[in-house]
Amino acid sequence: MASNDPARNTAGTTGAGSAPRTADDHAASKKLRRKVIALSIAAALGGFLFGFDSSVINGAVKAIEEDFDLGSLPLLSGFTVASALLGCAIGAYVAGRIADRIGRIPVMLIGAALFLVSSIGSGLAFAVWDLIAWRVIGGLGIGIASVIAPAYIAEIAPKAVRGALASLQQLAITLGIFAALLSDTLLQGAAGGANEPLWFGADAWRWMFIACAVPAIVYGLLAWRLPESPRFLAGKDRRDDAREVLASVMPQSEVDSALEDIERGLKEDRENARTASLRGKMLGLLPVVWVGILLSMFQQLVGINVIFYYSQSLWASVGFDTTNQSTSFIISVVTSVINVAVTFIAIFFVDKIGRRPLLLTGSAGMVVSLGLMALSFSQAVVTDGGTPQLPGAWGPLALVGANLFVIFFGATWGPIVWVLLGEIFPNRIRGKALGVAAAAQWLTNFAITETFPALSGFSLTFTYGLYTFFALVSFFFVFFAVPETKGRSLESMDSLKVVRKNSRQSVDAPS
Repeated sequence: MASNDPARNTAGTTGAGSAPRTADDHAASKKLRRKVIALSIAAALGGFLFGFDSSVINGAVKAIEEDFDLGSLPLLSGFTVASALLGCAIGAYVAGRIADRIGRIPVMLIGAALFLVSSIGSGLAFAVWDLIAWRVIGGLGIGIASVIAPAYIAEIAPKAVRGALASLQQLAITLGIFAALLSDTLLQGAAGGANEPLWFGADAWRWMFIACAVPAIVYGLLAWRLPESPRFLAGKDRRDDAREVLASVMPQSEVDSALEDIERGLKEDRENARTASLRGKMLGLLPVVWVGILLSMFQQLVGINVIFYYSQSLWASVGFDTTNQSTSFIISVVTSVINVAVTFIAIFFVDKIGRRPLLLTGSAGMVVSLGLMALSFSQAVVTDGGTPQLPGAWGPLALVGANLFVIFFGATWGPIVWVLLGEIFPNRIRGKALGVAAAAQWLTNFAITETFPALSGFSLTFTYGLYTFFALVSFFFVFFAVPETKGRSLESMDSLKVVRKNSRQSVDAPS
């Protein structure tokens, strides 16, 4: 994907000298726009796989610990949950290179196949190492989908709505999280417990993993029907095929100029291939690459996935009766529904008010909400049975803090980071830099997920205080280092500047 330049593909506007549009023109334009949205939704289903897989283990953690005797091994338990993320990092790193060789659609199909095999293998696992291996394989598929989906969307999306369509990736993730929690609850309820037999004598937690096969098959079928990227086709000298795809997503009058822009961009990328290096003077990398890496890391360092990976364990540790099926369901579902709903805020505002204001607002909100959680956990008292309990109003306050955290993250950092990662890098390094940044995100996610059981056992106050600190640092990072990309074509990203509100000064974001 090193040669991606979506903005050239989809100008989507009528020149000053063109004839006025008729009612038929407007109807045709709406039809094309609907086609682009439909293609974007299909591609974004890769995010659904990630959300489903990352949260499906939530309902299975306790049962896995019991079956494989991990209760006294919190680090191994954490590694079992987080192991898929190692595969995600590898898949994200290699996805762009493979896609440039064989195409975007074949790579999507590979991702779906890996996820399908992983879901069945995880459900049939006979030991913890076996389960870890299958989850790493599934992670490879998820990592591939996490990079290919936003890249494909960017290649077919008009720049005026590129941010909103790219945000569909995060919306799909949140829907996947909700679907997984709902699936876990229904399967556990049908069996009478996650570690109770359901169908064919297999425990319910195994069916939780096998259920992942359904979205994997759906994603594979939809990806199989998607048209190949016109930019990839043009790069392989399949000019007629590229023209046909362009004609299906933009007005006929714009196809020739869009194709010429693609070919011009490909030629420039080939000429710039010698300078397509990520190396620079800032700790060995270009500054803009560090911006992408740190955006990815901060998105995970605030601890968002702890809410979805360990929600049952988390709320049990502060006194909520998660053994009660209805209580567990209400807590998990309310949180996941909020996560889905607030993503629409980002989709609506990202192309109107910009990326930076949303990120700054999100950072400030996360500092407050995470701080409330840390304060609430500091008030926990240990009962005679050794179980921590939040007295008085502190339990509900902790729940309010957690859901406020989900609101601020889901409306800002969740989707906006994916948007920026597809935009901020110069053309000559976009594919490589996106792979490195996405890999950094998965590795950070792995570190947070792996360390949470041990950190929470030490102190939930310390753990959420640490996440609060990272949220605070993220605010200053965005203010001083992250440029605005709203309304810019991708070929102009080389000249990005960090412009601070109410200031005439701007700082170059060197590439």
